[in-house]
Amino acid sequence: MTLIVLVSVVAVAAFYYVISAYQQPGPLTTNTHFVVPDGAGLAQISQMLERNGIVSDARVFRYMTASYLQKEQTLKAGEYEIKAGMSMKDIALLLESGKSILYSVSMPEGLTVQQMVKRLADDPILEGPVPNELPPEGSLRPDTYKFSRGTTRGEILAQMRAAQEKLIDQIWAKRDPDLPIKTKQEFVTLASIVEKETGKDDERAHVASVFMNRLNKGMRLQSDPTILYGLFGGAGRPADRPIMRSDIDKQTPFNTYQIKGLPPTPIANPGRAALEAVANPWRTNDLYFVADGTGGHAFAATLDEHNANVRRWRKIEAERANASGDTLNGGSPGGADAEKPPKGN
Repeated sequence: MTLIVLVSVVAVAAFYYVISAYQQPGPLTTNTHFVVPDGAGLAQISQMLERNGIVSDARVFRYMTASYLQKEQTLKAGEYEIKAGMSMKDIALLLESGKSILYSVSMPEGLTVQQMVKRLADDPILEGPVPNELPPEGSLRPDTYKFSRGTTRGEILAQMRAAQEKLIDQIWAKRDPDLPIKTKQEFVTLASIVEKETGKDDERAHVASVFMNRLNKGMRLQSDPTILYGLFGGAGRPADRPIMRSDIDKQTPFNTYQIKGLPPTPIANPGRAALEAVANPWRTNDLYFVADGTGGHAFAATLDEHNANVRRWRKIEAERANASGDTLNGGSPGGADAEKPPKGN
């Protein structure tokens, strides 16, 4: 009888010890990251936790977690942040929740497909290769994409492409029916030009109206960013390479100083604001715009008005050059000599 009582006491004590050990603060003194591999079972995870000093007893973690969660395959693969002093019970709940650490990669508006793919390739967390064949220009949505460790570059790229297709369809369906652009390809192409022309939210629809008016009148768009894309493609213009006046005359399929209408493809990936601006541009008579010295543009409906705006901009350029000791580069498109909307790039 005494032996039975003793065994019972020991069993009860062991039971309460296991429960207490499972719920009491753990041995970690600082936060740490822990990766649950794909396909890892509870036994393997328990050993890894003990080996990394995250739990004090792998057996306690394994048996209590199996009992508490009812099944062994509920712990999800991923990278987790384990807080200092976290109990075994809380660790099990965290790994069961699947709330792994999220990383992010940002894709600003106006990047080309080539530039976006390079960002994916350079990200140190993403896995797998980038595709050999790039998606079409304009087909990737600019945004910040969150992902967990183990996500592949191909998965993010597919997500970007699906998001852009959905966005384009939504905005295209709500477009002004009187636009001179008739296809989604033309829509995205013009939106990409607007995206590259201005970063000001309150200007995009105005810039879009200028290009719509020029298309309606059969005028060339004469957009500086199309010169650059024709010369440098998706890699973009080197930072130390100005636009030369001679560049205007270079024949490329994208140079809207030389071609009529739109380029054959977009020149970048436009964001929501640029797409919405092109779908529903302002209704104006403006045909020209030029930098105004504040980061925005001065718009004009006539060439005389535009030439006056150009003279003001040239004066600002000269004053800035004198103040800095620089000399003006005469190669930037612009001036009062053509039916064009020169920009201050």
